[in-house]
Amino acid sequence: MNAIIYVFSGTGNTKKICTLYKDEFEKHGVETTLYAVRSDMSDLPNPMDFDLVGFAYPIHAFNAPKIMLKLAKAMPKVAKKEIFILKSSGEPLKVNNVSSLKFMSIMKKKGYALKSEYHYVMPYDMIFRHTDREAVRMWDAAQKLCPVEAREVLDGKEHKLSRIFMGRFIAWVLRIEHPAMLVNGRCFKVKKDKCIMCHKCEKNCPVGNIKIDENGKFHFGGDCLMCTRCSFGCPTDAFSIGILNAWRINGAYPMDKPVSDDVPEPKHHHWYCKRAYQRYFESAERKTAQLGE
Repeated sequence: MNAIIYVFSGTGNTKKICTLYKDEFEKHGVETTLYAVRSDMSDLPNPMDFDLVGFAYPIHAFNAPKIMLKLAKAMPKVAKKEIFILKSSGEPLKVNNVSSLKFMSIMKKKGYALKSEYHYVMPYDMIFRHTDREAVRMWDAAQKLCPVEAREVLDGKEHKLSRIFMGRFIAWVLRIEHPAMLVNGRCFKVKKDKCIMCHKCEKNCPVGNIKIDENGKFHFGGDCLMCTRCSFGCPTDAFSIGILNAWRINGAYPMDKPVSDDVPEPKHHHWYCKRAYQRYFESAERKTAQLGE
C-alpha cells in the first residue's frame, strides 16, 4: 500500500502536519510521498499510482491558496478517486471549514470525491505573532491529533467538516485575495542595510516571484501568493510586504521547546477567538484521550 500527499506549505506549518501523517502512515507499512507543490507542475505524480491520495495547504482568507486551484486544474481526469484534505490555519473558526469548496468544485468535475477533511491550528505567520506558549500548545495538540486522524484515513473513515451559513458566499468574496496579492506582491521591498544577500528568499519562493540581478537589485513579479515564506524566513528581517506590512511576522516559533511558567504572557490578543481556541483544544484532548493517546 502506498500514499501521496500533494502539499503546499508557505512557512512550514502545513508541511509539519504532513510529516506527522507520513510518519504514522509508514509506521503502518504505507510508503508515503510528500510532493511539494510549486508553480512548475510538469512533474506531477499520477494520483492513480497511489492507494491513498491527499492534498494539504494553509488556509488563505478562508480559501485554498491560488496555487492549489492551479493544482486542481492540472490533475488528470479519473473515473473515481477518493481523496483526503489536510489544512492549517492560525485560528479554529468554523468559517475555515469552507476553504476547500472551490478546490473541490474543480476536483469533483475531474472525478475526485472527498472522503475526509481535517483542520489543524498552527501559529500565525501573518496578522500577529502568537506567544511561544501558544505555539507550543498548538504543536503539542497536532502531534497528538495527527497520528489518531491519520489512522482514521488509513481505516477509510469518512470525516467531513461542518459548514456555516453563508460560508460559500464568504469564501467567494474573500477570494479577492488571489488577484489582490498578485498586485501587492509587486510592492515588496527589501531594506538594503539589512539584507545580507543570502538569496534564501529567491531560492525558496514557491512560484519564483523573486529575482535578484547581478547588481543585487530585487525584482518582484506578479505571481505572489502571499505565503510570506520570504519575509518570515528572512534571517535579518529585511522585508516589507506591501500594504500588509503591519501584519508581517518574522522568524520561526520555538514550538519544540518548553516554555517556563515564569515567562510573562503579553496582555494583547488574549481576547482573540478565545472561546474557539478553548473548544479546539478541549476537542483535541477528548479525542486523543478516548483513543488512549
